[in-house]
Amino acid sequence: QVRLVESGGGLAQPGGSLRLSCATSGRTFSMYGLGWFRQAPGDEREFVARINPTGEYIFYGDSVRGRFTISRDSAKNTLYLQMNRLKPEDTAVYYCAAGLPAPEFPTSHTAYTYWGQGTRVTVSA
Repeated sequence: QVRLVESGGGLAQPGGSLRLSCATSGRTFSMYGLGWFRQAPGDEREFVARINPTGEYIFYGDSVRGRFTISRDSAKNTLYLQMNRLKPEDTAVYYCAAGLPAPEFPTSHTAYTYWGQGTRVTVSA
């Protein structure tokens, strides 16, 4: 069992930055691929970013590529999402997830078994 707890959400102005953290429990942090998804009201859950267990392979969703950076710290068992140049359309609840180390479809929610409770990000002037 893997427990995921997100933090770092809040209110940011357009063009601003936030850093989300996802603390994980257990001794198997290094075994899992880790990802971030987001869901805005009325929308489907959207893939944001993913990092494989070694950090060698990283994927980003088209809407965040070049603005967001995913990283993981194995010493702290923590996943991060640095979000820069935020836009109002980034407003959503952000979820971290853990799953297969090398799935066939790494950007699909089906590649993830464990999910956090979410942290809300609001981008507004």
